[in-house]
Amino acid sequence: MKPSLQLYRNAISGHCHRVELFLSLLGLPFESIDIDLALKAHKSPDFLALNPLGQIPVLRDGELTLADSNAILVYLEARYAPGQWLPRDPVGAARVQRWLSLAAGPLAFGPAAARVVQLFKRPTDPAEAIARAEGLFQLMESELGRTPFLVGERATLADVAHYAYVARAPEGLVSLQPYPAIRAWLARIEALPGFVPMVKTPVGLAA
Repeated sequence: MKPSLQLYRNAISGHCHRVELFLSLLGLPFESIDIDLALKAHKSPDFLALNPLGQIPVLRDGELTLADSNAILVYLEARYAPGQWLPRDPVGAARVQRWLSLAAGPLAFGPAAARVVQLFKRPTDPAEAIARAEGLFQLMESELGRTPFLVGERATLADVAHYAYVARAPEGLVSLQPYPAIRAWLARIEALPGFVPMVKTPVGLAA
């Protein structure tokens, strides 16, 4: 029987991986539909009908079509695992939302952007993106020195949203060696039942 969940994705995208990771952690079967970014398949009329912004990932769940990786995480949690990965108390919910905002800001424009420069050999100075990454990682290191996960004692959507681009930060010339608490956090996520790794690319410090 064909899964009702379909994920339009590309393996090198950390935004896509966070959704793939969460689907796997939830044990939800899904159909993976690869979008060829080099051929600009994400800008084709068929894909733009799914997401007018021409961005991946896109999730289809029956009649529902949903774009934006963090929005997809929130939907999947509420639909299939309510209360398990996103606290329902006001303070806990706000703390997770803070990290989702950081994932859309310093994470996306820091380690993710620095990785893109190396991945696609862009003639862009990565210094600003690397500086953003290091600022974010200093914050994460401090907070993970107090709790095993970003929002306390158990994994939440905050951890799912950050994993991929932090794990592959060395591909963007951002070393994880100065951050032992972050490295221990990555190992804790990788030990979760259902974990699936982010693809590795031999660029940057990983070359």
